[in-house]
Amino acid sequence: MQLLQIQPLPDYLRDQYADLQVDELPEYRELTGVKKVGLGLLGIGSLLLLIALTGFTSEHPWLWFFLTFGLTSIGGLMYILAQLKESPPGIKNNHNFTRSLTARGAAGWLIGVVFTAFYIILYWFPSVFQNWIQMVDPVSRLLRGDPADHWFLYGTFYTFAMLIMGVRMFVRYRHNRYQLIRTASVMFFQLGFAYLIPAFLRLMNQPEFYFSYFWPLKYHYLFPNDVRWLMSQPGGLGVFMVFWGAMLTFVATPVLTYFYGKRWYCSWVCGCGGLAETLGDPWRHLSSKSRLSWKVERNLIYSVLGFIIITTAALWINSATEGRVLGNLSQTFARAYGFFIGAIFSGVIGVGFYPLLGNRVWCRFGCPQAAILGILQKHFSRFRITTNGAQCISCGNCSTYCEMGIDVRMYAQEQQNIIRASCVGCGICAAVCPRGVLKLENGPVDGRY
Repeated sequence: MQLLQIQPLPDYLRDQYADLQVDELPEYRELTGVKKVGLGLLGIGSLLLLIALTGFTSEHPWLWFFLTFGLTSIGGLMYILAQLKESPPGIKNNHNFTRSLTARGAAGWLIGVVFTAFYIILYWFPSVFQNWIQMVDPVSRLLRGDPADHWFLYGTFYTFAMLIMGVRMFVRYRHNRYQLIRTASVMFFQLGFAYLIPAFLRLMNQPEFYFSYFWPLKYHYLFPNDVRWLMSQPGGLGVFMVFWGAMLTFVATPVLTYFYGKRWYCSWVCGCGGLAETLGDPWRHLSSKSRLSWKVERNLIYSVLGFIIITTAALWINSATEGRVLGNLSQTFARAYGFFIGAIFSGVIGVGFYPLLGNRVWCRFGCPQAAILGILQKHFSRFRITTNGAQCISCGNCSTYCEMGIDVRMYAQEQQNIIRASCVGCGICAAVCPRGVLKLENGPVDGRY
């Protein structure tokens, strides 16, 4: 029997840690002092956030806003940035399947319950968050000129989460240029196009419009009542908004997907994907790779796409015939889609179940925008992930950390290009491959299979 040989550390590691014992290597260290301070500030900020629910924010909302958001942000950044000095170059995924938080343990279930409860309360019982809303009211008045509501509160939480966890992505993938660029892109689009610009438009007494979303993801942007309302706005900006949404839906989507695959939107622009890639990154390995989940994925996502297409068509038919054909049926479709898909699926399940089902639950199983992009990517795009199967050592890193549940290793072993409708081109499979087997590329459509 041939004994397993332990390979020595590379020279740059052996020189760096020549005076350390194995159990003293940075990846096995206890919490450093900076990390402890960071966690302490994060805990204090979170505690103050809970206290703010009791109403102490009423007299000094600015103070409470800076204390809660400031301390949690500073504490989180201190903890994240401290990791820069802790390990040598490379992506570290140690202990992901043993930690309670990232392995569906008690901590993971607790976070999942907290996320889910937050969305349920936000959608159906927003008065519970009234004191939080009051806490962000000065920010709303500064940016929008209007009092805060529960949606502004949500947008603020959402944006802060993406920015802080985006910094974590910078630290974690700091040696991968592609990851740095796409992380900066989703942070930019969320902060600018989905938070500051809509607020500025409202401040200027213009329609609140999110330029980084369009039909069918922002489904009501193509509903007849919304189109007519935008078209009726003075100054012509509403007409431009309708034009912008139509161009993104019917022109930019096929053209950009042809050249770059669905990654141009799902991994570079979309706020849903941006939250999944930043806040949800610690749980990306929890996505199921089973054949059953693949079947469920295909049945669900195309059913949702069909649902919104039928709903939109029904609304336009009803509008054109002044309700003589479908009556209230089209409105029933719209309300059902808004409740079951817009609220429960994309919100409660889509984010609340990050710690249980992985970070791309909504993107993989429910997003109609991803369904359209996936069809185009599979049949009409130049994008593919090429494989060099001769170099594959079957370590399984690529499949393990594919957030879309693709068995990447199987394609590599078969030396097949990866051209799946569900692939969002995040590039993590290539980033974690120790042998450089995978590469994101564009090439001729013909012969890519």
